Amino acid sequence: MNLSSRLEETSKIHNTKPAYYFMGESSTYGELNGAVNKFASGLQDMGIQKGDHIALVLGNSPHFIIALYGAMRLGATIIPVNPIYTPDEIGYIVRNGDVKAIITLDILVPLMEKMHTALPEVEHYIICETGDERVKGVNPRTLSIYSKLKSFTQLVANGDVLFNGPELEEDDIAVILYTSGTTGKPKGAMLTHKNLYSNARDVGDYLKMNEEDRVVTTLPMFHVFCLTVVLNAPLISGATLLIVPKFSPKEIFDLANKYQPTVFAGVPTMYNFLYQFPDGNPNDLASLRLCISGGASLPVALLKNFEKKFNVIVSEGYGLSEASPVTCFNPLDRPRKPGSIGTNIMNVKNKIVDELGEEVPIGGVGELVVRGPNVMKGYYKMPEDSKASLKDGWLYTGDLARKDEDGYFYIVDRKKDMILVGGYNVYPREVEEVLYNHPSVIEVAVIGVPDPELGEVVKCFVVSNEKNLTEEGLMNYCKERLAKYKWPKVIEFLEELPKNTTGKILRRALKDQVLQS
Repeated sequence: MNLSSRLEETSKIHNTKPAYYFMGESSTYGELNGAVNKFASGLQDMGIQKGDHIALVLGNSPHFIIALYGAMRLGATIIPVNPIYTPDEIGYIVRNGDVKAIITLDILVPLMEKMHTALPEVEHYIICETGDERVKGVNPRTLSIYSKLKSFTQLVANGDVLFNGPELEEDDIAVILYTSGTTGKPKGAMLTHKNLYSNARDVGDYLKMNEEDRVVTTLPMFHVFCLTVVLNAPLISGATLLIVPKFSPKEIFDLANKYQPTVFAGVPTMYNFLYQFPDGNPNDLASLRLCISGGASLPVALLKNFEKKFNVIVSEGYGLSEASPVTCFNPLDRPRKPGSIGTNIMNVKNKIVDELGEEVPIGGVGELVVRGPNVMKGYYKMPEDSKASLKDGWLYTGDLARKDEDGYFYIVDRKKDMILVGGYNVYPREVEEVLYNHPSVIEVAVIGVPDPELGEVVKCFVVSNEKNLTEEGLMNYCKERLAKYKWPKVIEFLEELPKNTTGKILRRALKDQVLQS
């Protein structure tokens, strides 16, 4: 079984039931499955074959779902990409991922036009029409990529609704998720059909998702948290997705009044915004049976305040891209422990080990390792990194954790020096590499500092040889080269950076300095 075949089965059982609502429009499961077949057929007619790689540079929309499941039905491999990434960031993923076709929005066509000379392997740009006013003045015939442009709408319209794709093996790569690496270059976690289906199935079972559920889908679909927990798991359970293009507290409360959702999933920042929203009436969320939090640790005070105000359970969990992603959730059938990431989900085992790989005693701190059908095949074209992360059937997460006597896990410290900005992972080296390219920067160190809204933000310490270099100038330099959530919030100039005896810059000393100030 895989996600594509399961959707086909679900469409037969719930043929006329709404699969999703989006901006006032809806689609039944029968209509969705038909669109998936037609899109897969259109891809095949273009020359896309089983095993080819396709990038999705899209936000939350039916386009994403149809493209994802259509590509999987054909046996192609999907690479989701954040649409707010800069050309450099998108370009690296497309080149490293050997992408043959890009599916993107019409408003991003000018960006693709600028990038395409550096992406000679991309044969097709499939454009999703949004009706945005900003594209009305663009004449596609004047673009140098005109011959490579294809219409998403026309592909679906002209496709074969009875398309029968190739046989899919459970070990075939379905999705490659690029996650920032400690070297500053993103790594592509290869997730198989078995990985994705098993995790969606087990998460759905664990959270008791069913055809009566209406799930708010406001987390970004290109992110693995959304992909599994509030897209794939609901769809294979026969639930209805309530697709929100972009999170806003007002939008969520308006949606709740109209559709009475039963499940909401978000990162801690979203819960804080909903809790603080002045027009948020507790009765507006009365239909919710469950809220899910992930992406970062949810402050216990916020968790308790939110539950008290809205009279709903918030279940925290844990996951990472390399595990498709979920490994733990706070259980629904026994006491939940605030501050904990919960217990093992079905078919997945977590344990805490020391530096020798031996399990530590209850309460001891060590590295969290994971085993199960959800664990990735490896990193794309990175055998050494794969070998370092996958040992004897266990995925080494790099996160320090502990387990209590009841089997509940707790994250003790973050993965190395990773910064979590509103639930998004930012690695210091990635920002440092950009700043080191500035001609006036001699040395730089990047850390995360606490922020009341986003959890953490990026702070940079810079040593420069140019007295006239300003914080604003460096900020603008970063904004041209990094996605918005990676932008530094503060840049501080120093005469020198703290180092150890070997000359290594000591980020920990800078963090301690910030905490003491």
